[in-house]
Amino acid sequence: MGEESTLKAIQSKYEALRADINEAVRRRWAAAEARALGPKGIRLVAQATGLSLPTVRRGMRELRQGIPQEVFRARRPGGGRRKLTAKDATLLADLEALVDPATRGDPTSPLRWTCKSTLKLAEELHNQGHGLSAHTVGEVLHRQGYSLQSNRKTREGAQHPDRNAQFEYLNARVKEFQERGSPVISVDAKKKELVGDFKNAGREWNPKGQPPRVRVHDFVDEELGKALPYGVYDMGANEGWVSVGVTHDTPAFAIATIRTWWLEMGSVRYPKAKELLIIADSGGSNSARARLWKVELQHLADEMGLRMAVSHLPPGTSKWNKMSIG
Repeated sequence: MGEESTLKAIQSKYEALRADINEAVRRRWAAAEARALGPKGIRLVAQATGLSLPTVRRGMRELRQGIPQEVFRARRPGGGRRKLTAKDATLLADLEALVDPATRGDPTSPLRWTCKSTLKLAEELHNQGHGLSAHTVGEVLHRQGYSLQSNRKTREGAQHPDRNAQFEYLNARVKEFQERGSPVISVDAKKKELVGDFKNAGREWNPKGQPPRVRVHDFVDEELGKALPYGVYDMGANEGWVSVGVTHDTPAFAIATIRTWWLEMGSVRYPKAKELLIIADSGGSNSARARLWKVELQHLADEMGLRMAVSHLPPGTSKWNKMSIG
């Protein structure tokens, strides 16, 4: 019998017996199995059952000495070291008061903004007369149903009574243009990125112990500058175009990106188009209030010979912009 099959056999027998035997019988049974397996028996039994090597060796000694089972007292239910929450009556209440979300931002709270650190929690509990380590704080929190979590964006804020009607209007307008075979695009500026050897989220495969070296501080490199992506998404063709600027997100840059998309992609796909619908956010370079955006857009319409219509998403709904989702 191979070692793997031996481990499975021992584990199967142990799982069948463990619920009905106490600690003393458990270690003697493990010792008997180990003795039957020979020199490697202690290691194999410990590996299969999860019992420690000293426990199995202790069972071996008891079998050799022939001491009756009645001499050994099995641990009674509830025996062993008492939990800290049972010995310290105020520990749980004091701990929950520290992590209570209602007191997290309270200036009088001793742990505002740091209440999720078990090290800080243990330090503050020690100041209150509770002696326990950061690891124990974590165990107590887990037993009480706590877990380490980050913030989640779920609060939308006030909902405008016409919000549904606004989106229904936008949807109807997009369908109207698409039914006529006219292009509909969604535009948006994406997150600015520093250019150079800066730290960024994510991981990649490298030789062990040789992580890529990046700068400690995220200061703009005067020579390389920043990358400013501005995207155009063709909602009918499910294709996109992104231009990357190196100065600022301005209406002139936004219009230049739309012009490039039209020359490189739009005019090829829609050679007979007479109109264009642009869906944009209410802020940024393509803001509904940006005068330069409207001026540059008129220049582009004259240049391309297209009737241009712009529909802006309501404030606070930019995440529904197709360009942002893409």
